[in-house]
Amino acid sequence: MKNTSLLSKRAITVALTILVFFAAGVAVPSQAQTPTVLYSFKNGSSDAAAPTGNIVQGRDGFMYGVGTAAGRGANNAGAVYKISPAGVEKVFFNFPVQYPDCISGLTLGTDGNFYGTCEATGAGQGIIYRLTPAGVFTDVHDFASGGGVFPPIQASDGNFYGVIAAGIYKMTPAGVFTMIHTFVSPDVQPVSNLTQASDGNLYGTLTLCSNGNRGCVYKVSTAGVFAEVNLFADPTGSFPCTGVVQGTDGKLYGATDFGGGTNNSGDLYSVTTAGVEADLHAFNSTTDGACNPGSFPVVNMLQVNDGNFYGTNYGGANANNGSIYKLTAAHVFSAYLFPGNGSNGGQPYSTLIQNTNGKIYGSTSGGGANSTGTFFSVSTGDPAFVLLQETAGRVGSKIGILGQAFSASSVVKFNGVTATTVTRTGSTFLLATVPAGANDGFVTVTTGTTTLTSSKKFVVHDSWSSGAPIPTAVAYSTAAAVSGRIYVVGGVNAAGTIVANTQIYNPATNTWSTGGSLPTATANASSAVVNNVLYVFGGFSAGPVASSAVWEYNVTSKTWTAKAAMPTARWGAIAVVEKGLVYVAGGSVDNSGHGNVGTLESYSAATNTWSTEASMTVERGQVAGGLIGTTILVADGSNNSGTYTGDNEGYNAATNAWTTLTADPQSRWGSCSGSIGSMFYDMGGTGPGGTALTVAESFNLSKDTWTTTLAIPQSTIYPGSAVSGGQLYCFGGWSAWLGTANSKVQIYQP
Repeated sequence: MKNTSLLSKRAITVALTILVFFAAGVAVPSQAQTPTVLYSFKNGSSDAAAPTGNIVQGRDGFMYGVGTAAGRGANNAGAVYKISPAGVEKVFFNFPVQYPDCISGLTLGTDGNFYGTCEATGAGQGIIYRLTPAGVFTDVHDFASGGGVFPPIQASDGNFYGVIAAGIYKMTPAGVFTMIHTFVSPDVQPVSNLTQASDGNLYGTLTLCSNGNRGCVYKVSTAGVFAEVNLFADPTGSFPCTGVVQGTDGKLYGATDFGGGTNNSGDLYSVTTAGVEADLHAFNSTTDGACNPGSFPVVNMLQVNDGNFYGTNYGGANANNGSIYKLTAAHVFSAYLFPGNGSNGGQPYSTLIQNTNGKIYGSTSGGGANSTGTFFSVSTGDPAFVLLQETAGRVGSKIGILGQAFSASSVVKFNGVTATTVTRTGSTFLLATVPAGANDGFVTVTTGTTTLTSSKKFVVHDSWSSGAPIPTAVAYSTAAAVSGRIYVVGGVNAAGTIVANTQIYNPATNTWSTGGSLPTATANASSAVVNNVLYVFGGFSAGPVASSAVWEYNVTSKTWTAKAAMPTARWGAIAVVEKGLVYVAGGSVDNSGHGNVGTLESYSAATNTWSTEASMTVERGQVAGGLIGTTILVADGSNNSGTYTGDNEGYNAATNAWTTLTADPQSRWGSCSGSIGSMFYDMGGTGPGGTALTVAESFNLSKDTWTTTLAIPQSTIYPGSAVSGGQLYCFGGWSAWLGTANSKVQIYQP
């Protein structure tokens, strides 16, 4: 069985035997870009030779990394170097003698300080340290058990998260340390540090999982909830030798060391956050180099701004010197093999970094003029850009921006909205305050005639934005998201006519298309999605007379099929999916104002059958609702006294029981609502007296409390509501009581 215990000291050679390959008869691989050597590290104690681990760009524009070979640095314990994009290098910090094996490399914190780990100390089992830009070193936390091989990451919540042999930890910026997950067999032996994906979860890789000793990709929430995502197998690649990075397509990318075809040399793969794996390239250790699972720290791949991926293989190829490889967005592979004589360096053992000048930079642990490693650059053709230290925040928060050639005249814009408060440090760092009116989008910095754009979009929390207008304006529609697209079905158009339209919105492209029409024109129905299949429940077609019809929509053939009717005909209900069953709650059977029901019925799409469950405690129609964890939430609506209500209750399917919760402070009906993560959001609607509301609120189930959020820009009554990509979409509706349907698309980012 393969052993990648983090307790072992760093091995510079590969755990498997990757011996020198003979040049004779070796096929020449497709060439990735050739690196340019900028600096050869010096031998002896005067330099940070044999660099390893994570390289970062500091606020001053220099790049920082660590060299930790024994006998290097002024204290023979390794050193931190800083180097300019032109290759001007100096030793920035010498590790104290009691802190050897600080091999993880560095993470740049949002406070401007550097963070890293040491595998061992003279007195213990390793540490987390902080290093200020002035070179002040602080031992922030001492591990109780072996660790310190991987650098921590700073997540979107501002806390640091990292991996040691025992499990996964969290550390606040103030240094408060907590283990949030302990590795327990069969899921043990971590291979990599963590990556936070767009879903908020942290992802990494393990050697031992429930598939035996073939490894897996796992995820863990910031609260410590752990799950395997993908189990590796020899035919398609096994034994992960890197962590994962999230591509712009939302997939996770990484490499394995074994399996992956007839070469049995591992592969490059992608895997969705739902666990769907695709194999992208089978390594040949002779022509591609070989991944190095037996050494730490592990070197992850890098996706640059043009969409291509770059990575390094520590060994294999010429004289076991390894390679730099490139994988295009179309999954075309090429590799640059370091020469056997080591003149351009060899055995790359650090991450690659894309500097804000557009070039890639990296280091090798061997080769070069002094056989102790090099620092190199690779041209990608990407233009200069700005790098955001934080990629999300609220209006009023301060955001760090790294780049170059900034001046006192530099103008910062958040998705086109100018930041009025900007402070500058030198020509390479800006601190900008997120301005009022900003919403999700790219950040730009304009200096003179040059505009630099951020590599990632900035997410403005508690903000509203607009989407392309609905082709046919509707109120009383129902909406649901299926496979990244939102289906807006039926409703009442601006002429007051009930329609059968299926209008399809693509959030990724902000465009609309048309689907198959409902067999019967329907308004005020409910909808839900089970296994990527859309279902529409009830509504009315005339009168309004409540319908019990259930329709299933095939998104491929664009056709509707009738399913088993609801036991209770109704409109203005809410449909929520829990553990594969659809629960339809509340609603109205007529328009008398007193024909509201508290009925709860569950539908099994697998068997096309209905069951009657415990009724709500309050009969209500035109309700809002969603799912928080395993609790089905139903809020607001109109009761049988004909009044608006903020009544709020939660249903537990396991116990078939309802619990009364804190009422909505703003009683309403016909709102835009949905659950995102652990929160429920309720926007607009109409209040007592037919008042069109802009009031927006969130509900925290664990605290049983309501909080006012940023008001919806345009009051809306009876819109279609859907959640997609962590955002709440409000489609159309009336802007005033008994008004005319509008075509607005209002999008809330929590």
